[in-house]
Amino acid sequence: MSQKTLAESSRSGAPATERGEASPRRWWILAVIAVAQLMVVLDATIVNIALPSAQSDLGFSDGSRQWIVTAYALAFASLLLLGGRIADLFGRKPAFLVGVVGFALASALGGAANGFTMLVVARALQGAFGALLAPAALSLLNTTFTDARERARAFSVYGAIAGAGGAVGLLLGGVLTDALDWRWTLYVNVAIAVVAFAGGWILLGSHRDAADAKLDVPGTVLVASGLFSLVYGFSNAESHDWGSPLTWGFLIAGGLLLTAFVWWQTRAAHPLLPLRILLDRDRAASFLAVLITGAGMFGVFLFLTYYLQLNLGFSPTKTGVAFLPMVGALMVAAQLGTTVLVPRLGPKAVIPLGFAIATAGMAWLTGIGVGSHYASAVLPQLVVIGVGLGLVMPPAMQLATGGVAAEDAGVASATVNAMQQVGGSIGTALLNTLAASAATDYLASRDATSELVRAQATIESYTTAFWWSAVLFGAGAVIAFLLYRRGVPKQDANAAPVVHM
Repeated sequence: MSQKTLAESSRSGAPATERGEASPRRWWILAVIAVAQLMVVLDATIVNIALPSAQSDLGFSDGSRQWIVTAYALAFASLLLLGGRIADLFGRKPAFLVGVVGFALASALGGAANGFTMLVVARALQGAFGALLAPAALSLLNTTFTDARERARAFSVYGAIAGAGGAVGLLLGGVLTDALDWRWTLYVNVAIAVVAFAGGWILLGSHRDAADAKLDVPGTVLVASGLFSLVYGFSNAESHDWGSPLTWGFLIAGGLLLTAFVWWQTRAAHPLLPLRILLDRDRAASFLAVLITGAGMFGVFLFLTYYLQLNLGFSPTKTGVAFLPMVGALMVAAQLGTTVLVPRLGPKAVIPLGFAIATAGMAWLTGIGVGSHYASAVLPQLVVIGVGLGLVMPPAMQLATGGVAAEDAGVASATVNAMQQVGGSIGTALLNTLAASAATDYLASRDATSELVRAQATIESYTTAFWWSAVLFGAGAVIAFLLYRRGVPKQDANAAPVVHM
């Protein structure tokens, strides 16, 4: 390796030199990545809690309300793989910084929105720049930490943010909406972005691990349109029904486009998603674990938020605080799972265990009633769910991105984010539909004019969603147990440093 290459590697913020030494700035880099990731994850829920206020202020209809959420999800999910490949091709630092600045500007635009259209456009732009930022941040984490123990600790922090960010978003959204105005749920990203940009500018350096490759344009078009169709189809299932052509038509189109994408990747000279990333058994199991977790977590955040506010009378701020015990449990379990349990027992034991604990917690949560109390009917269950998710999410993210070649780090990271986003879309459509059907069925044979009956119908819809979330987590336990290899993965036990030749 030449002295010039070594110098470039050092300037790039790369975690290893020719001697396999870790970057002395790696923990500061982790802090910057964590701040940026928190900004992206927060926006999945922080705006939701402010929607009633935004709707009242801007005067849009109930039917239009879902697009404030869907616009972000569509842009984010459909452009993730492109964003990951751009980070590989043009450098992770430029991708990271452009993503941060673009996300901040889009957030400012949304905060200043004078109507529904302007707010939807801003949310779509947030999703687009988030699709560039998220994979760049995760791939930076993967290439910065090369020591197995340190990488596990770093991924426990990152995974905890990814898993708990939704609950933190509910808390922050509630505080900002109550204390200031709904617009500050968007403006707050500008302040967060200033910190992330300054840290990224100082600490990160440019290095293009896939500089000799070219962008796979046909693959980009196929996967972007396929993911768009899939997420759009599931979103329509929530606002229409499963029998609508806008639902099944887009779901079929999405499936066909993604099938065509996989076929094209076997023939492309410079594939957008090299299939070698998907063919590793542990990595494939980790992608599925992230997908299932994204789908099942929706039942915790959305329906429990409704229950706390509408049934127990919690304010938006108090609702956010109510989720904090789950966040704490998740972060503790994340550290335990990634740094102690997986390195000793392997994912085949730990991740199914986490899913099983989350399943038990969700099943326990179905005991809520009209007159239940938070301390007895919600709090213990949230702690159990947090422990379970903490044993699943961070280890799965670590295994999904660990062991990939440096030139594939961005696209592997994008795939993880895409799985989480698509999983959330599936959970949104599936659980909302099942919950609505449960409430309708309950009212069908009862006096729908009774306030008590209507309240109980609402509880039926929540508990149905919780039961199905438990089924999803239970399926995750079985799938993870069957797919993960026995023993400790080599990439965790013998993580090789990333050396730029």
